[in-house]
Amino acid sequence: MNEMAPLKLRLATDKPLCVAIVAMGGQGGGVLADWIVALAENAGWRAQSTSVPGVAQRTGATIYYIEMLRPEPGAVPVFSLVPTPGDVDVVIAAELMEAGRAMLRGLVTPDRTTLIASTHRSLAVVEKSVPGDGEGDPTIVTLAAGVAAKRTIAFNMQAIADAHASMISAALFGALAASGALGFPRENFEAAIAAGGKGIDPSLRTFAAAYDHTLTNPTEKPNRARTKTFTPLPTTTGHDVLDAIVTRIRTDFPALLHPLLFTGVKHLVDFQDPDYATDYLNRTAAILALDSESNAYALTESAAKYIAVAMAYDDVIRVADLKTRATRFARVDREIGVKQGQLLYPTEFMHPRGAEVIGCLPAALARRIESTPTVFRLIDRIVSRPRRVRTGTIAWFLALYAVSALRPWRRSTLRHTHETAHMNQWLAQVTETAPRNYKLAVELLNARRLVKGYSDTHARGLTKFDRIMQAAPKLAPRADGADWLRRLREAALRDEDGAALDGALRTIASFA
Repeated sequence: MNEMAPLKLRLATDKPLCVAIVAMGGQGGGVLADWIVALAENAGWRAQSTSVPGVAQRTGATIYYIEMLRPEPGAVPVFSLVPTPGDVDVVIAAELMEAGRAMLRGLVTPDRTTLIASTHRSLAVVEKSVPGDGEGDPTIVTLAAGVAAKRTIAFNMQAIADAHASMISAALFGALAASGALGFPRENFEAAIAAGGKGIDPSLRTFAAAYDHTLTNPTEKPNRARTKTFTPLPTTTGHDVLDAIVTRIRTDFPALLHPLLFTGVKHLVDFQDPDYATDYLNRTAAILALDSESNAYALTESAAKYIAVAMAYDDVIRVADLKTRATRFARVDREIGVKQGQLLYPTEFMHPRGAEVIGCLPAALARRIESTPTVFRLIDRIVSRPRRVRTGTIAWFLALYAVSALRPWRRSTLRHTHETAHMNQWLAQVTETAPRNYKLAVELLNARRLVKGYSDTHARGLTKFDRIMQAAPKLAPRADGADWLRRLREAALRDEDGAALDGALRTIASFA
């Protein structure tokens, strides 16, 4: 009996097509990788997919890596498990800065790589943790892509996905199909989606829209600039008290400030009541008396913005109010994509401090508690601990709603007393500085940007703000005093611990 001759196999020598997908959780990167593998296998190709998970909380993205090779009789394909710099044919990034990171890793090369990226932004933790504007500059990424990639396809694919109630993975797949980088016909891509079994129709619509967009307008420049639009001052609000406020804005303030002032009024009526908004106009009018048209009312413009910010501070009452509003529940449902018949129970992370709770008490009582360390420490020990609050449940909703109902008594609280005194001191310094150094007075108003949030965030910002205000008198006689105060503000916004601010303050302290 003749033994069967051993089958002789050899290793394939052809270079596989290599595709790297960089995506964050919830963007459908795994689905996109599965579609690409199915696309290749349906055409009779060999394909392999691997993934390297990223880190949670938007500190890293998962890299999905696919290699595919046309079959060769008697040859066994050899696939790599991870992408190698210089060997990737297509890089697909589900977010703009992830495209930048792919370029930094060397995955994008000018001799072979087609880069497909969505130009929308999903901010990383390192961008959000900066006290000021820590957002990376998208222009740098797009300029680098023009040099680093052989071909770039970049536009807002998330917007296309949102418009068709689908995931960005379908838009990325459509851009990949239109690019022709893999060489498969469009119908093969659509067949891979149709075989998925879930969300087929929205995915196909998104795929088609992205495919067409790629053919007609493959690259769009991202726009980081955010233009704020304010509601024009109305003729009437339909409410007598508010109409009186609107009439005062129209008659007592320059026309160019009307939309900004009306926005401040709306915000403060929502925060407290119409009388509170009238107090806002009184404070702003006092600053207007120091201003002039020759200065384009820059001082009053800053006052209109930051006095409203200072008056609408985030206390426990405000936080409870915002978290129990029907509009907020509706927005969360819309963003999550809750369908009819489904229930969503948001979980809030709260860590109140004793000082915040005591700040909501009547000022006289709160001062007595503050002056009694034993009682203060006891209250702080009871309330100062992290809590996960399910605001959709009846018990927690009613508890927060009861706290928000304290709004009519806000003016009598210790927190309001502190905030008002601090604001009056700040505006008094602005009033004293304006006749001597107008530009510095404008920067003193703009410095209020440092004070934001609540709890520890508010305390840190307030400390930085106070340190800058203490340095201001030394800058008043200087012609470049406004420039130096601006530098102080930018230094304070640069890092959380205030190291940059310390250095800038030491420089100012050295002035003669």
